[in-house]
Amino acid sequence: MTTPLTELGVRLPVIAAPMAGGATTTAMVIAAAEAGSLGLLAAGYKTPEALQAEITAVRAAPVPFGVNVFAPNPVPIDAAAYRRYADLIRAEADRYGLTLPAEPRDDDDAFDAKIDLLRSDPVPVVSFTFGLPAGDVIRALQQAGTTVVQTVTSAREAEAAASAGVDMLAVQAAVAGGHSGTFTPDRMPAPLALTDLVAQVTAAVALPVIAAGGLGTAGDVAAVLRAGASAAAVGTVLLRADESGASATHKAALNNPSRTETVLTRAFTGRPARGLRNRFIDRYEPSAPLGYPALHHLTSPLRKAAAAAGDADVVHLWAGTGYRHAAEKPTATILTDLAGEV
Repeated sequence: MTTPLTELGVRLPVIAAPMAGGATTTAMVIAAAEAGSLGLLAAGYKTPEALQAEITAVRAAPVPFGVNVFAPNPVPIDAAAYRRYADLIRAEADRYGLTLPAEPRDDDDAFDAKIDLLRSDPVPVVSFTFGLPAGDVIRALQQAGTTVVQTVTSAREAEAAASAGVDMLAVQAAVAGGHSGTFTPDRMPAPLALTDLVAQVTAAVALPVIAAGGLGTAGDVAAVLRAGASAAAVGTVLLRADESGASATHKAALNNPSRTETVLTRAFTGRPARGLRNRFIDRYEPSAPLGYPALHHLTSPLRKAAAAAGDADVVHLWAGTGYRHAAEKPTATILTDLAGEV
């Protein structure tokens, strides 16, 4: 079946999902494309200038690629609740000599500036997560020649995205690593097996689907394609790839036999995200309020310091349920092997 991806020359039905925070690198995106796949740069947490530099680097390859953008969908936090949580985790910051921000910081991750950049310097694919952008944003990108992909976590969200006019859907199951793309972070959708979620979405809307969440084997990929997906997207299994920019602490935790489960948590960022269970989650999850991006900004310096120190118990060890399949191999090999049963 012809899809916007096949029209770009993407041969493999497995693509490299964007991972914000440094795990996705330009080298990973280029390696994916050179293997016949597609990689997406992660615009999240980057300045427009840094994003421009990454686009320029990948474009020099030259290969097809995409950019993932956080669409504004803020989760406001009461100042008093913010201060209570900051006081609760202050001892962790004191261990690293850090001063926590006294007041919540809310922003939209420079959304307008990034859209202006992507309109003036179009890329083949732009995907959105966290929220659904306005119709004029979607149309402007399409008019610039860009395929627009929307991350959804339910059939209802898929219907809203289809009505807004997007070209494709990235259907994310609850077992996916990192942040959930749900439009309603205060109430996660009912957990469904990815194959069931794909079947529900493809029955509800007539758009091609990229399936994501917990995929770790060629059999997993073949199953979601049989369920109706046009392609699969993988992130966690690439975290230990040769081209990954994940921290050494994160990579080691993925291969640590004592890390036996993943859990959904808002303790690090104030928005639901799946990661390896650790001491920070166990201690602070029961008290963690919703509040994104305020809690992300609150804990970010602490998480960076802990990662640099090798303290995996204070780091957001984002990972989906297929994390045991993350391997130290080239990105191209991982993606090609995952497509092996198709």
